Amino acid sequence: MDLEQATRMGEEVAEKVLQYRRDASGWKICREGNGVSVSWRPSVEFPGNLYRGEGVVCGAPEKVWDCLKPVAGGLRVKWDENVTSLEIIQSFTEMLCISRTSTPSAAMKLISPREFVDLVLVRRYEDGTIGSHAKHVEHPLCPQRPNFVRGFNHPCGCFCEPLPGEPNKTKVVTFFQTDLSGYLPQSVVDSFFPRSMSGFYANLQKAVREFHD
Repeated sequence: MDLEQATRMGEEVAEKVLQYRRDASGWKICREGNGVSVSWRPSVEFPGNLYRGEGVVCGAPEKVWDCLKPVAGGLRVKWDENVTSLEIIQSFTEMLCISRTSTPSAAMKLISPREFVDLVLVRRYEDGTIGSHAKHVEHPLCPQRPNFVRGFNHPCGCFCEPLPGEPNKTKVVTFFQTDLSGYLPQSVVDSFFPRSMSGFYANLQKAVREFHD
């Protein structure tokens, strides 16, 4: 994949995730608590669900983003219990790369370790929002590894949005649309994502305090 192809794909993914952000129709709340709301609707990308998480994190957008940004040696692997490693396989620009993310076993080991290879585009918007947008890709440097199941992220992303009049708070909106692959009962998948996303917000808040207070 060259820069032109990667840029075009990244822009397409970013537009899709923006549409998810703008479209308020069809969402059903599946988990609420501690200021975090998780909702879902059927995906149009694959036979699964698109999940949306919303919550306010105490911390300026740049500090929150610092805990989330997809960089090798970054903070994400230090606090996110669903990420065991994050590698940058190919970097096109400062805002566009291909990453490989590994995840641990989950759901009492019903879900075995996964790996995901994604094209990731970072966008900074005029209102101060920082967005990360991603979609699975194939890459010659990333053959499937033994002991991992290859999962596939359909268009997904995260927005760190400033709150007017609240410089030290950030609205974080996340979209997960993941095919975990393997032979998993749908009930396991359906229970895993809402619980995992709630934990994501709690752990992100702890990380912002730990690394930036």
